[in-house]
Amino acid sequence: MTRFARVLATVSVAAVAAVGFAPSAFGQDDGATERSDLNFIVVSHGQASDPFWSVVQQGVAQAAEDMGVNAEYQAPTAAGLDVTAMAQLIDAAVATEPDGLVVSVPDASALGPSIEAAVEAGIPVVTMNSGSDVAAELGALTHVGQTEYEAGFGGGERMAEAGVTNALCVNQEVGNTALDQRCEGFTDAMTEAGGTVEVLAVELADPTGSQQRIEAALTEDDTIDGILTLGPTGAAPALAALEASGAAETVQIGTFDLSPEVLEAIRDGEMLFAIDQQQYLQGYLPIVLLTLNATNLNTIANEVLQTGPGFVTQETAERVISLSEAGTR
Repeated sequence: MTRFARVLATVSVAAVAAVGFAPSAFGQDDGATERSDLNFIVVSHGQASDPFWSVVQQGVAQAAEDMGVNAEYQAPTAAGLDVTAMAQLIDAAVATEPDGLVVSVPDASALGPSIEAAVEAGIPVVTMNSGSDVAAELGALTHVGQTEYEAGFGGGERMAEAGVTNALCVNQEVGNTALDQRCEGFTDAMTEAGGTVEVLAVELADPTGSQQRIEAALTEDDTIDGILTLGPTGAAPALAALEASGAAETVQIGTFDLSPEVLEAIRDGEMLFAIDQQQYLQGYLPIVLLTLNATNLNTIANEVLQTGPGFVTQETAERVISLSEAGTR
């Protein structure tokens, strides 16, 4: 994580209020754009009803309040990855001529033309969550998130250190480039350590079917001793599969991203770790950056403003649980 990200990550709303920062303290003068007139649109591939994306939306809402601007969070209505609907949302957003656009980029080939059209129309764009490898070439000001391959590699290193030699990488959105990169990094790290990995595709919208697929994989290969899931919607079925199959004592499990269930499993010793990309910052920081760009012509020199990866383990889970209850982790 860059120094700038660390600084912003440690500034709480209470701290801002305590030192008396008003919106003008962030760069607006009497002749600048009125913040209350600024309208930003966030288009993500994940619905706010999802436990991960609800935290992103919380970050967006809090940043809009703190900055004194307007921000609207949008996503396709259907569960699962729908890049066609997402491209339509981006196109519709561009047509309204917002002051800035925040987008996740799970599929650059499908979404690239819509994002480039926004840039060509003079709309500042910040990408977040997925798309770190393509943000610059699409014309985004910066990307806020983690580099997915490296995060997966770190997960593989931790799994190997825990003694795992034959693992599953459970992917709930095959075709989402960011998730595919996580499995690639995980596989490469495990391979370097002498282990093996099989990618198991499951359906995001079908937790029961996902659990059954994981159980079947464990039954078919009793040498599997590790599972990495790529999000809470994959972790919950995996935990249930381990319990139902009686493999919880012999199979280690880790996941990407946080949820109350994930954090409780880590606290109770049922899960090794969660890779934390701090999705609250992925919602919060783009609104701050777009506000400063609009009012003070500020830009970030980094192509990627890294919010992760970090690792939540049994030693830190209890504290993070209290933050999760507030909707910010």
